[in-house]
Amino acid sequence: MKISEIQASSIITKSNLPDADYVINPYVGCMHTCLYCYARFMKRFTGHTAEWGKFVDAKLNAPDLISANTAKYRGKSIFLSSVTDAYLPLERKYLLTRKILEKLIPLEPNLGVLTKSDLVLRDIDLLKQFKNCEVGFTLATLDDDLRKEIEPFTSPVQNRIKALEKLKEAGIKTHVFIGPILPFLTDWKNIILETNHCSDFYMFENLNVAGSIWDSIQKWLKMKHPELFEKYRLIYFSENDYWAKAEEEIKKFCKEKKVDYKIYFHHRKKE
Repeated sequence: MKISEIQASSIITKSNLPDADYVINPYVGCMHTCLYCYARFMKRFTGHTAEWGKFVDAKLNAPDLISANTAKYRGKSIFLSSVTDAYLPLERKYLLTRKILEKLIPLEPNLGVLTKSDLVLRDIDLLKQFKNCEVGFTLATLDDDLRKEIEPFTSPVQNRIKALEKLKEAGIKTHVFIGPILPFLTDWKNIILETNHCSDFYMFENLNVAGSIWDSIQKWLKMKHPELFEKYRLIYFSENDYWAKAEEEIKKFCKEKKVDYKIYFHHRKKE
């Protein structure tokens, strides 16, 4: 893992995400090494030659770039983070996310955090000071052996669920981002049943195999789950209604369980 310290020119940027006005990424790159990561496209803009997941740049001056005297973000949604995790292991050393949160509190944004790390618990004291704050954990599986296959350097599944419980107990709004849904492997119903006591709502995203992601997925399938390779190939490279049916099943289940949810599915096949 190549770690670099850099100076950023800005830290709060306009968002292209459907539910956020602005995003903050305290780091460039990621340490989780998720098999399915969509953010690897960022290498086109960062100039890094190392493989995605093998480098991280810490934006040392990030907290200093947040103005203390502005009403620009009051009532606006700010999301941490869109192309990294604000709670990478490096955050224990650099404290960039914590310092950013301290700067954001008086600006009164609607704060959203999505992470795969229980390190977020460190900052409960700050998160509770936001008038509007929600924290979510990404879960693609409850099987920690599978978790090690697809996202080897993330927090164990049970650590995330325990962190959700603690956040909920602290009065912070919580959610679970179930994604990516891996066909025949992600038991999304059981994820809901196991976390419904500590999650206020759910988001769902299916596996997207655009760009180089399919290369990673097919290598993994052939090595770890060869019986699924042909099934995945048919789902993604033939005309079928697999994801349309999955979406309807999610809607039906969530309504039956009286679960609040949003679905962010990619229906387009890989070109």
